[in-house]
Amino acid sequence: MTETPADPIFSELRPHLVRLAYRMLGSVADAEDIVQEAWLRWLASDHASVRAPMAFLRTIVTRLCLNELKSARRQRETYVGPWLPEPIFDPQDDDAADDVTLPLMMALERLSPLERAAFLLHDVFGMDFEEVASAIGREAAACRKLASRARAHIVDARPRFAIGKEQGLKFAAAFFTASRTGDMAALRAMLSEEVVAYADGGGKVPASRQPLIGLDAVMRRHEQMARLFLVQPSQLIRYALIDGLPGFLTIEGGDVVQTTALQIEQEKVVAIYCTRNPDKLRHIASATAH
Repeated sequence: MTETPADPIFSELRPHLVRLAYRMLGSVADAEDIVQEAWLRWLASDHASVRAPMAFLRTIVTRLCLNELKSARRQRETYVGPWLPEPIFDPQDDDAADDVTLPLMMALERLSPLERAAFLLHDVFGMDFEEVASAIGREAAACRKLASRARAHIVDARPRFAIGKEQGLKFAAAFFTASRTGDMAALRAMLSEEVVAYADGGGKVPASRQPLIGLDAVMRRHEQMARLFLVQPSQLIRYALIDGLPGFLTIEGGDVVQTTALQIEQEKVVAIYCTRNPDKLRHIASATAH
């Protein structure tokens, strides 16, 4: 197929569009599908009449995501156990263009689709409210209200105590070592009294059906797992920033790919996010195979 002048434009904007779709949907696969559909619509459009390709494509992606969210919400109502967004990590973590971390991604799930869109487009992607209004088909004043309501719902999910990448990954390495070698005293010292642990198995692999709340509950589970690690050690793939949080990728039980992300505040782990659902880890499993 002969390349057209429109191809380089879309190729340049594609990473931004994928990031927008992922933030909207919490799914890498769905984000890729949305952007592919946007590409097909871009090919069919009259490029000569498009004065601002970025705004044009953002609008397409946003509206496709809003349609997808309606069906995704129905699916999540019947989801088995805690739902976590599909984890993403990137060797170029320092190039991340926003501060939407995993806790904030979870908080976005509490918003209506329009609130989520208004908040992300304005607060994260820097669009003015006139642009947001055009993208989601509402008046600018209504978009201001949507974004304001969104901020009120997610205020506690924004990072309050930022931790540097290097320090965070060192903490993740210490957590991995303590949890996998059975050093429960060292592990306990890293955890907040109010720590919460989430495990997303999606009903496909073993995982807690409810979050573990509090230090004692989390420690009991890690004591159980430490005995299992003696029989079948956890295989470390790499340390990484996972949706903005320090953590690590492992293979558990011989064949289960898992990501573990740690929310750290004031040198204590306040939340642990383990994603084990194989449907959410295909992109990571394929990356680790190369």
